[in-house]
Amino acid sequence: MNKKLLHKQLINALEVTHQCAVDAAERAYNTATDNENIAENKYDTLALEASYLAQGQSQRVEECAVDLAAFLKLNISTASAVCLGALVVLRDLENNDKYIFFGPSAGGLKVQFSGKEIFVVTPSSPLGMAITHRVVGDEVSVFIGNKVIEYEITMIA
Repeated sequence: MNKKLLHKQLINALEVTHQCAVDAAERAYNTATDNENIAENKYDTLALEASYLAQGQSQRVEECAVDLAAFLKLNISTASAVCLGALVVLRDLENNDKYIFFGPSAGGLKVQFSGKEIFVVTPSSPLGMAITHRVVGDEVSVFIGNKVIEYEITMIA
């Protein structure tokens, strides 16, 4: 699996997410500042609600920009242990493989690449904490809610 191409695809997905956030923020701002939404009485809160939405959307734009910047400066060299920029394959007890890109941010992002579903996991997540600095052959346990999931690291690229 070509990790450089995967990295580019993740950046493209983050760029799309960022642009969607920018568009949503613009729509919310336009709604909040539209003359037709001026309050007619004290119970008319449409403009106020739209301004809160615009503020939230602006914060989302900033978060997306930070995620994108982190991925743009990410070093994706090959490593023997799990570190930022690593592509990791985990195998559960039923021999199902899970493909993880260990990223600096944007946890939960998933993309289809080379016929596989790749999930971005960050170091602060339970799975990220469990696999950090581990090597091929290590077994890890992840506590999610009241359930324990066990994996073996079968590949690091």
